[in-house]
Amino acid sequence: MTSTRPEIDPELRPLLDLMPAATLSTGILPQVRDIAAPTAESVADLLSAGRTVDRRDVSIAAPDGTHVPLTVLSPAGLDRSAPVPCVYWVHGGGMVMGDRFSNIDIPLEWLDQLGAVVVTVDYRLAPEASGTTLVEDCYRGLAWVAEHAADLGVDPARLVVAGTSAGGGLAAGVVLLARDRGTPAVAAQVLVCPMLDHRNDTGSSHQFTEGPATWTRPMNAFGWQAVLGEGPTTKVSPYVSPARADDLSGLPPTYIDVGSAEVFRDEDVSYASRIWAAGGHAELHVWAGGFHGFDALVPEARVSTAARRTRTDWLGRVLETGNAS
Repeated sequence: MTSTRPEIDPELRPLLDLMPAATLSTGILPQVRDIAAPTAESVADLLSAGRTVDRRDVSIAAPDGTHVPLTVLSPAGLDRSAPVPCVYWVHGGGMVMGDRFSNIDIPLEWLDQLGAVVVTVDYRLAPEASGTTLVEDCYRGLAWVAEHAADLGVDPARLVVAGTSAGGGLAAGVVLLARDRGTPAVAAQVLVCPMLDHRNDTGSSHQFTEGPATWTRPMNAFGWQAVLGEGPTTKVSPYVSPARADDLSGLPPTYIDVGSAEVFRDEDVSYASRIWAAGGHAELHVWAGGFHGFDALVPEARVSTAARRTRTDWLGRVLETGNAS
């Protein structure tokens, strides 16, 4: 198994060279969380940047009484008599950090360009929450959206589940749950560099055991351990680690993209391949020279604009025709 890494795109390389050595541990997690969470000011600036958005904050109760916050972002003055698509957004952060406004610029592009309502969920984080708690929080929020579709001005036949990194993995788990429980109907899933496999043992994971990288194999191990604990992991739920799912049939049209120079590359390629093997519809893009989260961290790079444009074009076709052919 080679440890030689794919080259980084020249427009992305300067940022990676400036980054400190990436590490993650229990001791520094509070500090990292403070840095990772968007500020209220940055969120306000983003929501008002060339767009007019109506915002509604709600919370839903988990079975244990915990309140899980959701934020609904709608095109201003939405006519609820003409329902629009909805993107249900699951944020990244290794399942241990971030909040519902992390990476929100990605689905806001779909609000701008596709007229979609965006709903984003503040699922509980590990290690304070563990096991299936995170994915169940996300599923519960999706069910709430489906139940309140008319009030939100959302077309229940055009409900998209999307997420990035850990959020991409949780999004995949939510879609598996929705398939297996028979509700709600999901029109498409968009998985951006998703974190899908707790085994953390692919060729690409070993290539990124050390920095420079925005996410490394040891950091990935920390995130998974926070969710799964110290015990044996042979019976991990496929809703938590979707790569463990035996059956990937019956899924909605799926878009997966990932960089060639990152830890999740091989597990993401494998997931798309297994959807095809099950007779499903998946579009896969591996962006040469992209590190983990490249399109969010260096959005002005040509490979980043190409990745975001291609993703949005695919989603537009799916929402218009019901498939991406």
